[in-house]
Amino acid sequence: MLTAPSSSRPSSPTTPRPTRVATTVCSLAFLTLAAVPTLSARPLIAQGFSDVEFEVTHVAGNVWVLDSGRGGNIGVSYGEDGFLIIDDQFAPLADKIRAALGEIAGGDSGAPEFVLNTHWHGDHTGGNAEFAPDATIIAHENVRVRLSTEQRRGTNVTPPAPAEAWPVITFHDGLSIHFNGEEVRVRHLPDGHTDGDAVVHFLSSNVVHLGDDFFAGRFPFVDIASGGSVEGLERAIAHVLENAPDDVRIIPGHGPLSDMNDLRLYHRMIVETIESVRGQIAAGGSVDDVKAAGVSDEWDGWGSGFISADRWLETVFLSLSGSEGDGPMEHGHR
Repeated sequence: MLTAPSSSRPSSPTTPRPTRVATTVCSLAFLTLAAVPTLSARPLIAQGFSDVEFEVTHVAGNVWVLDSGRGGNIGVSYGEDGFLIIDDQFAPLADKIRAALGEIAGGDSGAPEFVLNTHWHGDHTGGNAEFAPDATIIAHENVRVRLSTEQRRGTNVTPPAPAEAWPVITFHDGLSIHFNGEEVRVRHLPDGHTDGDAVVHFLSSNVVHLGDDFFAGRFPFVDIASGGSVEGLERAIAHVLENAPDDVRIIPGHGPLSDMNDLRLYHRMIVETIESVRGQIAAGGSVDDVKAAGVSDEWDGWGSGFISADRWLETVFLSLSGSEGDGPMEHGHR
């Protein structure tokens, strides 16, 4: 059972079964516990969302996942109390999210009672203002700070989100929500992807949403400018591996549903690349030397997503060296 680890620094039942949703059968051995913030909604509209469709997958118990292939995976708890969603992608997709919730409930549309943000990035919080009239928004206290103030990454500037998008309930170490006949336990894992990361554990359903601490089968984005670090990310994943049930099902922030073996492999990749880059730094290597050395053959295919092998190695170098860098600003992230 997951508990909140100590922070390395202070931080400013039966569920009704859907009648119309097709349950996706995952070939992976299912999951345990769960990059980049985005541009504002206005530029995102220009990117085009008309062709986006959500795949609705029943994970276990009360829990579903919505995946559009565009933003972060949306976790969903549905039952007699209504809907609680984990993250909400982009504002222009709000109606499509409501339609996907309606599929789960066997109706035309659904609206969440709660929105829980795993961190502040726009592909996870971009729909906050759209759902705020009906839903209570919950997040770590640092998420409210970052959404309510101007954020800078190198020369890139993100203005504050509108006030209606800010969380109205915040926590420091964690909290529990008793909803749909189970405890939904939320814990802060500090200084990994960002300084406001939350892991969400649906205790009875035995499902965990790891947010962007976990990019399944690919190199992750660590937002150093937002308080993240590669060593903090390694500690966060180690904490989950030490404390989560071995048969828990995992919803990653990005990528397919996963299990503990997938998370162990991800953790080993992080450990091995950190050790490799640390050794090269100790030998006087530059960031160009680190990128020229590359990654081992085992991880070659992990750079086909948002973060390339070069970008991941540069991030590790910058994080271990105490530098922020500009950080990536594409793929619909702030």
